[in-house]
Amino acid sequence: MAKGHRSQYKRERNANKDTRAKAKVSYARVPVQKACFVLDAIRGKDVETALGILSYNPRYASSVIKKLLESAIANAENNNGLSKENLYIAECYANKGPTMKRIKPRAQGRAYRIEKRLSHITVVLDER
Repeated sequence: MAKGHRSQYKRERNANKDTRAKAKVSYARVPVQKACFVLDAIRGKDVETALGILSYNPRYASSVIKKLLESAIANAENNNGLSKENLYIAECYANKGPTMKRIKPRAQGRAYRIEKRLSHITVVLDER
Protein backbone atom coordinates (compact mmCIF):
# COMPACT_ATOMS: atom_id res chain seq x y z
CA MET A 1 0.00 0.00 0.00
CA ALA A 2 1.33 3.44 -0.92
CA LYS A 3 2.59 5.68 1.83
CA GLY A 4 0.07 8.36 2.63
CA HIS A 5 -2.89 6.25 1.55
CA ARG A 6 -6.15 7.04 3.32
CA SER A 7 -6.55 3.53 4.80
CA GLN A 8 -3.09 3.76 6.35
CA TYR A 9 -4.01 7.01 8.07
CA LYS A 10 -7.21 5.40 9.35
CA ARG A 11 -5.27 2.40 10.66
CA GLU A 12 -2.85 4.66 12.55
CA ARG A 13 -5.68 6.76 13.94
CA ASN A 14 -7.60 3.71 15.17
CA ALA A 15 -4.47 2.23 16.79
CA ASN A 16 -4.37 5.20 19.19
CA LYS A 17 -8.00 4.80 20.30
CA ASP A 18 -8.92 4.84 23.97
CA THR A 19 -10.11 1.33 24.94
CA ARG A 20 -11.48 2.25 28.37
CA ALA A 21 -15.18 1.74 29.03
CA LYS A 22 -17.22 4.92 28.89
CA ALA A 23 -20.72 6.27 28.59
CA LYS A 24 -21.99 9.68 27.57
CA VAL A 25 -25.31 11.44 27.87
CA SER A 26 -25.86 14.32 25.48
CA TYR A 27 -28.29 17.19 25.97
CA ALA A 28 -28.99 16.38 29.63
CA ARG A 29 -31.35 18.92 31.21
CA VAL A 30 -28.83 19.74 33.93
CA PRO A 31 -26.62 22.85 33.95
CA VAL A 32 -22.88 22.10 33.87
CA GLN A 33 -22.25 23.78 37.20
CA LYS A 34 -24.87 21.66 39.00
CA ALA A 35 -23.63 18.46 37.35
CA CYS A 36 -20.05 19.20 38.40
CA PHE A 37 -21.05 19.33 42.09
CA VAL A 38 -22.10 15.69 41.84
CA LEU A 39 -19.24 14.62 39.56
CA ASP A 40 -16.66 16.03 41.99
CA ALA A 41 -18.09 13.83 44.75
CA ILE A 42 -17.54 10.57 42.80
CA ARG A 43 -14.35 11.28 40.81
CA GLY A 44 -11.66 8.66 41.47
CA LYS A 45 -13.88 6.40 43.58
CA ASP A 46 -14.64 2.75 42.87
CA VAL A 47 -18.01 2.11 41.25
CA GLU A 48 -19.71 0.53 44.29
CA THR A 49 -18.89 3.56 46.45
CA ALA A 50 -19.93 5.96 43.68
CA LEU A 51 -23.29 4.22 43.24
CA GLY A 52 -23.89 4.51 46.99
CA ILE A 53 -23.05 8.23 46.96
CA LEU A 54 -25.35 8.84 43.99
CA SER A 55 -28.21 6.89 45.55
CA TYR A 56 -28.36 9.12 48.63
CA ASN A 57 -27.44 12.44 47.03
CA PRO A 58 -30.54 14.70 46.97
CA ARG A 59 -29.57 16.63 43.82
CA TYR A 60 -31.45 16.01 40.56
CA ALA A 61 -28.19 15.61 38.65
CA SER A 62 -27.28 12.57 40.76
CA SER A 63 -30.16 10.53 39.32
CA VAL A 64 -29.01 11.32 35.77
CA ILE A 65 -25.39 10.52 36.58
CA LYS A 66 -26.33 7.30 38.41
CA LYS A 67 -28.11 6.05 35.30
CA LEU A 68 -25.08 7.03 33.21
CA LEU A 69 -22.68 5.24 35.56
CA GLU A 70 -24.77 2.06 35.42
CA SER A 71 -24.61 2.26 31.62
CA ALA A 72 -20.82 2.65 31.73
CA ILE A 73 -20.54 -0.38 34.04
CA ALA A 74 -22.66 -2.45 31.62
CA ASN A 75 -20.44 -1.31 28.73
CA ALA A 76 -17.34 -2.37 30.66
CA GLU A 77 -18.76 -5.81 31.42
CA ASN A 78 -20.24 -6.55 27.99
CA ASN A 79 -17.87 -4.84 25.56
CA ASN A 80 -14.53 -4.99 27.39
CA GLY A 81 -15.04 -8.09 29.57
CA LEU A 82 -14.07 -6.30 32.80
CA SER A 83 -15.39 -7.26 36.24
CA LYS A 84 -17.43 -4.77 38.27
CA GLU A 85 -15.35 -5.23 41.44
CA ASN A 86 -12.14 -3.84 39.88
CA LEU A 87 -13.65 -0.79 38.17
CA TYR A 88 -13.16 2.81 39.28
CA ILE A 89 -14.07 6.17 37.81
CA ALA A 90 -11.00 7.33 35.90
CA GLU A 91 -12.60 10.45 34.41
CA CYS A 92 -15.93 12.21 34.69
CA TYR A 93 -16.73 15.60 33.30
CA ALA A 94 -19.56 17.76 32.03
CA ASN A 95 -19.31 19.94 28.93
CA LYS A 96 -21.58 22.82 28.04
CA GLY A 97 -24.43 22.05 25.67
CA PRO A 98 -26.81 24.38 23.89
CA THR A 99 -29.03 26.75 25.86
CA MET A 100 -32.80 26.80 25.38
CA LYS A 101 -34.08 30.36 25.54
CA ARG A 102 -37.52 30.97 26.95
CA ILE A 103 -39.48 34.11 27.80
CA LYS A 104 -41.14 34.92 31.11
CA PRO A 105 -43.85 37.62 30.95
CA ARG A 106 -43.35 40.38 33.49
CA ALA A 107 -45.21 43.49 34.57
CA GLN A 108 -46.05 46.36 32.20
CA GLY A 109 -45.55 44.34 29.03
CA ARG A 110 -41.92 43.49 29.68
CA ALA A 111 -40.40 40.07 29.05
CA TYR A 112 -37.52 38.50 30.94
CA ARG A 113 -35.38 35.84 29.33
CA ILE A 114 -35.02 32.45 30.99
CA GLU A 115 -32.07 30.31 29.93
CA LYS A 116 -32.47 26.57 30.35
CA ARG A 117 -28.97 25.18 30.12
CA LEU A 118 -28.09 21.73 28.81
CA SER A 119 -24.93 19.69 29.26
CA HIS A 120 -23.07 16.69 27.84
CA ILE A 121 -21.90 14.42 30.69
CA THR A 122 -19.21 11.74 30.21
CA VAL A 123 -18.05 8.99 32.59
CA VAL A 124 -14.91 6.94 31.84
CA LEU A 125 -14.16 3.76 33.80
CA ASP A 126 -10.87 1.93 34.16
CA GLU A 127 -9.66 -1.19 35.92
CA ARG A 128 -7.46 -1.15 39.03
